[in-house]
Amino acid sequence: MSVSHASVHPIDEVPNTEGGGGGGGGDQNNNNNNNNNNINPPPRVRMKDIQGMPGTSGGLCLRVSQFIFAAAALAIMASTSDFPSVTAFCYLVAAAGLQCLWSLSLAIIDLYALLVRRSLQNNRVVSLFTIGDGVTSTLTFAAACASAGITVLIDNDLGSCGQNHCVQFETATGMAFISWFTTVPSFLLNFWSLASR
Repeated sequence: MSVSHASVHPIDEVPNTEGGGGGGGGDQNNNNNNNNNNINPPPRVRMKDIQGMPGTSGGLCLRVSQFIFAAAALAIMASTSDFPSVTAFCYLVAAAGLQCLWSLSLAIIDLYALLVRRSLQNNRVVSLFTIGDGVTSTLTFAAACASAGITVLIDNDLGSCGQNHCVQFETATGMAFISWFTTVPSFLLNFWSLASR
């Protein structure tokens, strides 16, 4: 069986007619063409910092709101005396505590970046933020869903809200959902920033 092989056929350089019309300008034009080939390509254009990304004032606002709602969920749930008896409520306290620590630390980093006017659009930094936001938002959402299920069970199915702290449970669950809702834009913006590089 005969297989054809690819081959490269050199083509003659097209003479440049911009310079002088005589024979002396040809060498100079060849030198200019060689110099033009050695010029570095222009630098890549960096994507504009969109509000909500790390190191922007929108990102700082998102981090502060995440911290406030997670801290509210943590404080309200921990203020009840019987939350340790339900695993889902303990899980909500743990997830809200982790969300508080993560959001507060990133809010401090965002504030520092804004004060020194430094961009946080580094691949490693954005990757770390994306993974952290993904993990904390997943944990917060799962804890809020589990707590909402137990709260509905206590309130509607068992009808024993009189002897439990249903209002605190519902409020803490709502705050956890709002904290998750403010974490999702941070995750999506960071993920989009990574994908567009």
